[in-house]
Amino acid sequence: MPSSFCHIHNHTEYSLLDGANRIPSMVARAKELGMDSLAITDHGVMFGVMEFYFECKAQGIKPLLGVEAYVAPQGRHKRTGREENQTYHLLLLARNLQGYRNLCKLSSIAALEGYYYKPRIDHEVLRQHSEGLFGTSACLGSEICQALLRDDYAAANRLAGLYSEIFGEGNFFIELQDHGLPEQARIREPLIRIASDLKLPLVATNDAHYLCSGDAKAHDVLLCVQTGALVADEKRLKFGADSFYLKSPDEMQALFGETPEALENTLRIADLCDVELGKQHARMPEPELPDGETSRTYLRKLATEALPSRIAGADEPALRRLDYELDVIERTGFEDYFLLVREFALATRERGIYFGVRGSAAGSLVSHCLGITDVNPLEYGLTFERFLNPERVSMPDIDMDFEDARRDEIIQWVSQKYGADHVAQIVTFGTMGAKASIKDCGRVLNVPPQETDRICKTIPSLPGWTLARAYKESAEFRQMVDGDPKVRSLVEMAKSVEGLARHCGVHAAGVVISREPLAEHVPLYRSNDGQPITAYEMGILEKIGLLKMDFLGLSNLTVLAKTVENIRRRGKGDVDVKTLPDGDSKTYDMLARGETIGVFQLEGGGMTRYVQQLKPQSVRELAAMVALYRPGPMEHIPRFIDAKFGRAEVEVLDERMRPILEETYGVIVYQDQVLQLVQALAGFSLGRADILRRAMGKKDAKAMASMKKEFLAGAAENGTASETAEKVWELLLPFAGYAFNKAHAVCYALLAYQTAYLKANYPVEYMAALLAAYRAKEDRVVASIEECRRQRIPIMPPDVNSSGVDFIIEDHPMAKEGAIRFGLAAIKGVGEGIVEAILVDRAENGPYRHLWEFCERLRPEGLNRTAVEALVRAGAFDGIDPNRAKLLAVVDAGVAYADAANRSKEAGQDSLFEGGAAPEGRPQLPELPSVPMPQRGEILAMEKEVLGIYVSDHPLRGLERTLAEAASQSCSQVTELEEQTTVRLAGVIASLRTMITRAKGEKMAAFTLEDFSGQASVIAFPSVYARLGALIVKDKAVQISGVVMHRERLGNGGERTIEIRLEGIRFLEPALDLADPEPAAGAVLIRLRTATEPQLRLLRTALERHPGSYNVRVQVLPTDRHRAFLAMPLVEPTEALQLEIAAALSGAEVVFEHREGSLAASA
Repeated sequence: MPSSFCHIHNHTEYSLLDGANRIPSMVARAKELGMDSLAITDHGVMFGVMEFYFECKAQGIKPLLGVEAYVAPQGRHKRTGREENQTYHLLLLARNLQGYRNLCKLSSIAALEGYYYKPRIDHEVLRQHSEGLFGTSACLGSEICQALLRDDYAAANRLAGLYSEIFGEGNFFIELQDHGLPEQARIREPLIRIASDLKLPLVATNDAHYLCSGDAKAHDVLLCVQTGALVADEKRLKFGADSFYLKSPDEMQALFGETPEALENTLRIADLCDVELGKQHARMPEPELPDGETSRTYLRKLATEALPSRIAGADEPALRRLDYELDVIERTGFEDYFLLVREFALATRERGIYFGVRGSAAGSLVSHCLGITDVNPLEYGLTFERFLNPERVSMPDIDMDFEDARRDEIIQWVSQKYGADHVAQIVTFGTMGAKASIKDCGRVLNVPPQETDRICKTIPSLPGWTLARAYKESAEFRQMVDGDPKVRSLVEMAKSVEGLARHCGVHAAGVVISREPLAEHVPLYRSNDGQPITAYEMGILEKIGLLKMDFLGLSNLTVLAKTVENIRRRGKGDVDVKTLPDGDSKTYDMLARGETIGVFQLEGGGMTRYVQQLKPQSVRELAAMVALYRPGPMEHIPRFIDAKFGRAEVEVLDERMRPILEETYGVIVYQDQVLQLVQALAGFSLGRADILRRAMGKKDAKAMASMKKEFLAGAAENGTASETAEKVWELLLPFAGYAFNKAHAVCYALLAYQTAYLKANYPVEYMAALLAAYRAKEDRVVASIEECRRQRIPIMPPDVNSSGVDFIIEDHPMAKEGAIRFGLAAIKGVGEGIVEAILVDRAENGPYRHLWEFCERLRPEGLNRTAVEALVRAGAFDGIDPNRAKLLAVVDAGVAYADAANRSKEAGQDSLFEGGAAPEGRPQLPELPSVPMPQRGEILAMEKEVLGIYVSDHPLRGLERTLAEAASQSCSQVTELEEQTTVRLAGVIASLRTMITRAKGEKMAAFTLEDFSGQASVIAFPSVYARLGALIVKDKAVQISGVVMHRERLGNGGERTIEIRLEGIRFLEPALDLADPEPAAGAVLIRLRTATEPQLRLLRTALERHPGSYNVRVQVLPTDRHRAFLAMPLVEPTEALQLEIAAALSGAEVVFEHREGSLAASA
């Protein structure tokens, strides 16, 4: 019997943190209730429309596509007043394809033009794009309902007439709802009267936000997650009823029996709505073609003509391979795609932007000839079918990497080339994972955080782990759930929201391009910075036929570009990283020593150990290591290494396997090898073999059973013994799942080699580039600075007279290849505007001679007290006056002087710094106070505060052996550890934050532990803090013990963070107070009048013969511009040291700086 009602007003999980309906379940429930039509009408967005469309089609339900729009009656461009006074609700449904397109346009306009707290449209754009749409008066939040609640019947009547005129006769409905709310009962009769007065049809809805009545509590929790409120808070936002669910036709009949036409009209609307989508034939842009050429002829011409220059000595096999690839591309109709990607590559090269291609595209000779890829697929034996399979045609996918600092330039070029309204980045959704759902629900239910953390630690932070799986496979989790009713209740609530979309963000790489304006095919949304993004996810865009490109930002390409630029600036010539010869001994010797910090793909404790053992000698070996160093194949690394050095034999089941596996010492490493083995033993084509590999990788039992029969039959025909064929099949099964794409491995191995080559051959230029690329990542900067010290590369603090925006290299008397100077942009509290002003002023007016002059010249550019203080603390005035404490004492006086001097200048007085005595009326220079030089610990604390890291030295210097004995891992190795691993770390507490829990008002702490390798995040929960809080002190050197936690960050993208749950802590050396961290009694200051390289070598040799605990500082006179705290050995301040320096360096002055005073001796 046909249903007498269907739901046309429903919210899914894409009404973020408001709707709780999962699309598959909602469609299935409607079908279960006997309905043959169902609508989606999320709040202001169309995120879920296409997913809903395809799901309805799959379940045999007619999809009604809509949105509950936000209307700004004062105009979408008005952005003043409170949020709630800006928007009203209006329900829109697409009657036909034109209506769907207008929905897309209205949704796009709402996000890109009308966004103010929410995406908003107005009456103007509604008039322009109302064709093909139904409208309804929506819920209590609509203009009409709100007017009636204000007892303004005339205004409500007028608004209803306005909307009837906009949508056209019979297309605007007065919507009735009944959830038992008094406000709904109050306006029901007036709504019916308006419909009668204006001859408008009625329609009944239930504004379903969840599936069943029992889901009301879970939905209430979801609302609290959205608003940050506690469920127990009676004054928070609530729905006021538990009836906003997908009701049955009988339940709706009971509510609206007096207005049967309102129920019948739901079916009328469903009958009149007819939108067929699927493939929309959205065409990709047309590539530029010379006159007389087609895409086919031009592609063939470009590739064929380029072959001799791209492949030296191209022979007949190369020509055959190229012809074969072109035939496949022509048969599949992808000529335009290759030509378009070529345009991207050409534009990138023209702009001098470094780029590369990752993935299977490097297996295409056509791509190589077009200049899209730099990898020669013939040299490395890469298969084309892994990229474009003629037996399983799908859109090719060329993923392009760009310098991360310049990725936006390429997107901007694409927008300019093809039209800004034809290009957008792609939305992505963060969902509530197993742990996040427990933490979110626990927070709003007032469960203490240590309790939710105790539950979460029993759930592995691995893909695919749901709460249901955790209950099944984690005995500890199951025991907690079964043994504690409160835990069980929390977990059940968490399961009800687990997997729901929580927030939206921008896909890290995806860009979509269309020949027509995108809004004609898909709705657009906006990123946090206001840029257009598609409202559909990547999978949906591909499904409906839009061209999607992956443009990824890769910091290592930025490092390459900056290194080459540094080399050029230092007068060392031009280096082309694309043509570096493989086999550079300096590079591979460096890798064999394990010096992999900053080397792409090869750094990290585990990988470094394997690289040291492998002692690679070629890019091929690097590629194999890149492919093997992953869960699963990692267990084969020892066999791979042993086979290389002859400690293990290369064994194969069939001799035809040997040439295929020879390169990888008998280990199946690559997917390409799986294809080649199936071809060699069973006679499969490479295309068919790739279909088999895909079935194996997906563990598709039905497909695998069929393919196994085909494989065994082919093996028999190809002369392979049945027993051998069975063994080969069993061998291939696991490898097909985790074997690596060889083209991808080779691309990454080449980049690894390029970075290693530059580090080995141009260390200063490379490390300066590395520091610049990672300046926003403190842990990477810490590790990189320590690596510089290991290489004896001096690190200089920022300097107002020599620093640029970023890290630069400058000459240094104690380092032949130069020192690295911090950039001004690294200083917290100094804005981009002031940095730019300093550089411009310095270029025009010369260096600064005094703090007063600096303030006077920069004050008109917006320089303030905070910026001056930050510059002083960072050491940026050390070249003018090394006493930072003295300069800090006069910052206020300097700013006041600058203001007075500039007022005087405006009155016609000259600057004091232009020469001569101070003119009458000009302020006198303030007196500099007598302030002692700050201690080493004070200097380090200043640097940490404004630079985020220690520059001139490290507070742990001298404790290297103590740290090594106290720690089981370094801080940088924590990221490689599995969850629940017990660790012991040692370092300095570099930053500390204490907080009060909302649940019980208990104190807890989060701090950063830093050693020479980097940083680790540590959490001390209330119970631990109550016991150990007295030992958690900023700037103290400590040993901690704890457990690794993988936590889901609920920000953009929902990425995971790795933290340590603190269990124990102790001071490393009770006598050492790092809040005043002079390691012993003081330091040794050595002043030199000359500093030739031979002299400095003699000095270093002398210092190394007098080990101790005093820091060494070197100053070159008469100027102290090169003053630096160098990574030199700690020394003992003895008379013998003075005598040795005197013998080595005539005229040197040695000052022993003690806390109780100084002892000077001139040599």
